Amino acid sequence: MRKLLFVLFCTVLLGTSASAQKKFSVYAVGFYNQENLFDCTHDEGKNDYDFTPDGSYHWNEMKYTHKLHNMATVLSEMGTDVLPKVGCALIGLAEVENDHVMRDLVAQPELAARGYHFVHIEGPDHRGIDCALLFNPKFFTIRNTKLVPYVYDLPKDSTRATRGFLTVSGTMAGEHVTVVVCHLPSRGADSYYRELGGRQVKALKDSLFRDDKDVKVIVMGDMNDDPTDKSIHDCLSAKAEISEVGPGDMYNPWYNVLVKEGTGTLQYQGKWNLFDQIIMTPNLLDKEGKKDFRELKFWKNQIFRRDYLFQETGKYKGNTKRTTAGGVWLDGYSDHLPVVTYFVKEQ
Repeated sequence: MRKLLFVLFCTVLLGTSASAQKKFSVYAVGFYNQENLFDCTHDEGKNDYDFTPDGSYHWNEMKYTHKLHNMATVLSEMGTDVLPKVGCALIGLAEVENDHVMRDLVAQPELAARGYHFVHIEGPDHRGIDCALLFNPKFFTIRNTKLVPYVYDLPKDSTRATRGFLTVSGTMAGEHVTVVVCHLPSRGADSYYRELGGRQVKALKDSLFRDDKDVKVIVMGDMNDDPTDKSIHDCLSAKAEISEVGPGDMYNPWYNVLVKEGTGTLQYQGKWNLFDQIIMTPNLLDKEGKKDFRELKFWKNQIFRRDYLFQETGKYKGNTKRTTAGGVWLDGYSDHLPVVTYFVKEQ
């Protein structure tokens, strides 16, 4: 299958003949909002009481165990449409509670078989939800990690705390790649706060380039905004077309998925939004169409879909199958769909 992929990639994308086939390594990079991956015990200082046996979700060991298995099933299948035996090299996560749930997650048989490791840094969010990164050490080697705080700029917000930007620097395909995993403020807050987040992520990306002009940066996360919104398109400067991407911009391959294909990663009142995005710097693009893949380059992207991720019957048929809805435990997955991007490099 992998050999067939290389052949198809060469002949279709590069236009090479059967006698002059090149070989490529393919790397899948994903993101998936875990929708409240909590254990069932209280963490001091966190407002996580809903996810305890006496809380509103009556969250217990059985439900937690099912949640872990369900999440691991999806995560293990992400990227397998192209790489059936490998899956994703990297997967960013949102809405994980702590190191405990991450240890339990990677211990699930589906993920343990791949040998996934994780990066998680406890953040200040009052609910206790953080971002994390799964990585396969066969394909990604850690250099350093840090949690860059989200900083409010208005005095009235000084007592708030929300998710920071998990920044993981490493080596993939022999190149310096830095991943920034985000979970911008929810839509319960004014758009100003997501715009502020977009500006801060751009400043972070620019600082990474000052440290290393050749670093390749991938920003991913639940942005709580669509690719068309100001926070992403203007503040982060994530453009819809490769031809629009300047040296200080980023490329957002999800813009046209929402605008032209009319689909997304979560639904609200019957309408698709596309909050879950993976955005990249220009040095990951084949901007001039030279089809030169001696360095790591973007190939394609997909919203990861499986029938089991959707409600099959009832009032919400066709919606994503959540863990809980309307106070009823559905033994589901998430209110978001995962997303995957593929990058290639000539061997």
